[in-house]
Amino acid sequence: MTSSKPRVEGRTWALVLLPVLLLILAALRPLALPDEGRYAEVGRWMAMSGDWLTPRLDGIPFFHKPPLLYWLEASAMTVLGATPWAARLVVALHACLMLGLLWACARHIAGVAVANRSAWMLGSSLAFLIGGQYVNHDTMVATWMGVGIWCFARALMQANGVHAGWARAGFIACALGVLSKGLIGLLLPGLVLCVWVTWTWQWRKVWALPWLSGIVLFLAVALPWFVVAAREHPDMLAYMFGKHQFGRYTATTFNNARPWWFYGVAIAVLMFPWVFLVAASAVRSLRERVIALKPQASVPSTSTLPTANTSHAEVNVDPRWTALCWIWIVAILGFFSIPNSKLIGYALPVMPPLALLAALWWQNHVATRTWGDRIFAIVVGLNVALAVGGQVAAERYTQKHSSLDVAAVLACQARPSDVVAAVDEYPYDLPFYAQFTQPLEVIQDWDTLRQTAGDNWRRELFEGADFDAHAARSLVPLSRLDSLKQTPHAWVVAPNTSSTLNMQHHAGFELVFAGRAWSLYQSSAATLGAPASTASAKSPEAAEQKGLRGCKDQGQK
Repeated sequence: MTSSKPRVEGRTWALVLLPVLLLILAALRPLALPDEGRYAEVGRWMAMSGDWLTPRLDGIPFFHKPPLLYWLEASAMTVLGATPWAARLVVALHACLMLGLLWACARHIAGVAVANRSAWMLGSSLAFLIGGQYVNHDTMVATWMGVGIWCFARALMQANGVHAGWARAGFIACALGVLSKGLIGLLLPGLVLCVWVTWTWQWRKVWALPWLSGIVLFLAVALPWFVVAAREHPDMLAYMFGKHQFGRYTATTFNNARPWWFYGVAIAVLMFPWVFLVAASAVRSLRERVIALKPQASVPSTSTLPTANTSHAEVNVDPRWTALCWIWIVAILGFFSIPNSKLIGYALPVMPPLALLAALWWQNHVATRTWGDRIFAIVVGLNVALAVGGQVAAERYTQKHSSLDVAAVLACQARPSDVVAAVDEYPYDLPFYAQFTQPLEVIQDWDTLRQTAGDNWRRELFEGADFDAHAARSLVPLSRLDSLKQTPHAWVVAPNTSSTLNMQHHAGFELVFAGRAWSLYQSSAATLGAPASTASAKSPEAAEQKGLRGCKDQGQK
């Protein structure tokens, strides 16, 4: 009877299907805007330019985040080519590391069955299948924060003393977290561990950690880039840590203002439906504690987990591990709930403890039922289907705003030495898809924008330009349009809603191609006496089907 049941959680080998699915999904959609276009292009530019010290967007220094993501992207693109999949591979591998370490730690804590089940829960979630392939810094820093917490916890949970090797690994993980996204890579693991050590009375063990060698390892990994980059750009540290670390945490002027309860919804989406098992576990545990406080209902308990009402053996774990999971969740979500600006990716660090707590609850309350494994398999399948559906919806939305079709036309017709400019908006993905080797000129009223721009792409460009006067030359005033009219090999990209070009293209620019979201213009000086362009007859779909590689081959002929 039991052999016919689809024991999903018992098949460790099948877990490899989750990373495979993740890597397949990562290859099936264009770059999402603006984040993926921005961060993938910084990595591509680094690989193309050979400047591995200074992250650059459109050739302009971009010091919002440390460079680990860009280093790894540039390395991947050097080997695999500058494609969206190569950029996403970096994030996907970090998501796989998060998944693998969750499995290893859950096996150590509660056995193989719980380990497999927790991995299926995380691996079938939107957090893994969608968030785990999204090109930004959130999955990376969440992974290294988790590695650091797990390693230090393993070091402190030794029966006798501490395990120096695990602790040193924790120091290195925190250093990589800092290189991923700044100070939170160190502060948040430290916050979680300090509260946990206090709760479990383990401060004596803390003093036995290999502090000297650990700090040396941390500094050796995290410090060199900051020192060298600060010498090259003296105000970089104040800008990165002052404005984009402390400033974003304390100010109310940045984007993405959300209510205090935002992360409750975020984890419900990212870990649906497993997060509701964690909520059930919390409610049951609180109820048991309340009952235990009554004299007539004093019941001894060895675990903070709820007790299964079945005749089968319950999976009991050391209560210090469950305490770590709860503190991990509450401390990090509490920390990120304080600032006005909130993003769903900030909840990714709590996915591993949520998965472990959910797996423990299921193992104790549902797995022993005759129908438990079938229900689990069905829910995992539905979750995967939900992620695939979300992928399709995201792809359709992105295509409506992408400049991929315009990039295909530029790859066919523009020469590497041609001037390409953007007006009114900034096409984050255009330089990546068109494989530009020189900066895109960005036409705006920059003098006015320095006084009025909010937290947007304009500010990130002109603030970055303050670090490099030479790179700042790609930020040009509106008067540049007049000179481009007389430039034989000049192209201008504008959103289809642009008022600047729609008013002037008959008096100096010719419409070459109208894409889904962007239009491509060429200076009239280039079209005088030239045969009519065939590009305008192409639909966006035809331009994309032609393909960037095919266009480049055609141009060489």
